[in-house]
Amino acid sequence: MAGFSKQELLDVYYEMVLIRRFEERSLDLYKEKKIGGVYLHLYNGQEATGVGSIRALKPQDHVITAYRDHGVAISKGVDPNRVMAEMFGKRTGTSGGKGGSMHIADRTHNFWGGYAIVGGHLPLAAGIALKSKYRGEDEVTLSFIGDGATNNGYFHESLNLSAVWDLPVIWLIENNLYGMGTAVEHASGQVELHKRAESYGMKDFGRVDGQDVEAVYKLCVKARDYAVKNGPCLIEAMTYRYEGHGVSDRLFSTRTEEMAFWETKDPIILLKARILETDANQAKTLEDLESQAEAKVEEAVKFAEESPAPDYNDLIANVYA
Repeated sequence: MAGFSKQELLDVYYEMVLIRRFEERSLDLYKEKKIGGVYLHLYNGQEATGVGSIRALKPQDHVITAYRDHGVAISKGVDPNRVMAEMFGKRTGTSGGKGGSMHIADRTHNFWGGYAIVGGHLPLAAGIALKSKYRGEDEVTLSFIGDGATNNGYFHESLNLSAVWDLPVIWLIENNLYGMGTAVEHASGQVELHKRAESYGMKDFGRVDGQDVEAVYKLCVKARDYAVKNGPCLIEAMTYRYEGHGVSDRLFSTRTEEMAFWETKDPIILLKARILETDANQAKTLEDLESQAEAKVEEAVKFAEESPAPDYNDLIANVYA
């Protein structure tokens, strides 16, 4: 299985840095109270899983995720300006400012959200995949699942029916080791979450290093080919987040040794090293890409700040009952 070309590696690097800088800036803006809401769930550290898996898809494929959604949205092609505007609660946001951080969605890119209910998006993923099969379309649904959602009813019911109906869906568990602040081994009798595939009679693609963007990409290319022909499959990406579950979570900061270990597996640092090992002359190019990513984030902030707030007509729009 071929990996990325030299140019694709650079594109991937830019995308991952863009997501990281977007999230870091979002945290600052939340502290400044420019981004509102009770929670802000950041994707720092998990970029390789999101970018690698989405790069394996075709344009017609569908993506759905939970509330840690900003990075996934950007990777699926949603304009960062509109994502930031949504987080600011502005009219130019992806949902007109009505959704906020946890509800980013853009139907023009087949990105169906951002959902705040733990596991609540999984039945929707099955439904989207059912549509694809019913119409005989060459498309799959990629559904991200947090490890903390794998013990609830939505997970079991959705995976079971996807297997019964042979739906073209890739179930991708992002195992960042904690469901909120609870370690996986304290919440799950089977800590190798990918093994749950066997319970439903679906293809188990096992574990993948979620910090290695090329490894994720290669496996998801295989998974897409399998799902569109045969039905559902399950992947478990081992990854880590460098912030708490949400901005109110402070417990993560006490895990200093664990954090230090995972920082050596930072997906951006690993990719940068891989690029420079192949061609040391790319150092200046990577610096330029980092600057472009930072400029793009600042452009998004400026766009959000200057965008109009929703008015009364926006409030009552799309209300049918």
